[in-house]
Amino acid sequence: MIKAVISGATGKMGRKVHSVISTRRDIMTIAGIDALTQKSYDTFPIVKEPGLLTEKPDVIIDFSHPLMLDSILGYCLTTNTPLVAATTGYTSEQTAKIKKAAEIIPLFFSFNMSLGINLLVNLSQKAAEVLGMDFDIEIIEKHHNLKIDSPSGTAIMLADTLNEARGGNMQNVYDRYAKRKKRADNEIGISAVRGGTIVGEHEVMFCGRDEIITLSHGAYSKEVFAVGAVNAAIFIADKPAGLYDMTKLIEAR
Repeated sequence: MIKAVISGATGKMGRKVHSVISTRRDIMTIAGIDALTQKSYDTFPIVKEPGLLTEKPDVIIDFSHPLMLDSILGYCLTTNTPLVAATTGYTSEQTAKIKKAAEIIPLFFSFNMSLGINLLVNLSQKAAEVLGMDFDIEIIEKHHNLKIDSPSGTAIMLADTLNEARGGNMQNVYDRYAKRKKRADNEIGISAVRGGTIVGEHEVMFCGRDEIITLSHGAYSKEVFAVGAVNAAIFIADKPAGLYDMTKLIEAR
């Protein structure tokens, strides 16, 4: 039985992660980390910071806040605890810290924990390789009106993958309203929509001469991200140090 700690335990995603864990027989929650310790669970304690944990977990699932990264990484590096970094909104400097830590501990990192969205990434990469430069690429992402970061980390992940598929010479273009010129051949257009309670939708359009190919994914509940994070935690609990992502999890299935 894998013993997990949920960072951000009292938040929406933290509660969904625990809900998913409670339905499984191969993993259990032994503690939570959250500043709001008064919003406790009946089945496990919550502490304000990792250093106050009374039992070392087999893995930490972090759905807290980017500001928690240093303390979470510090604990995991000190105790050699595997980490699933599932929080969104990391800066480039924080992402670099995550990758550096993966040289010492098993660390699972993805901009999106949904198995389906990562399959979309793989399919989009294949499409870009097959279609080549004859097709323009546009990415459209839609999220609820409370989401702060734009474009989404998933949209950036898609753009990075498509750029790599095209030899690394593409340029992300976020706003065209100020550009009074035709589209360049090396552009990847990224558009963001914010409204209502949209959980998350991503669409990749390959626009060619007289034809359009569209690949899309829609999430209708945040539970899909919780399921992915729990699967990731089980996956890396016994792995050696290294940086793992959904591509490796998909390959292992």
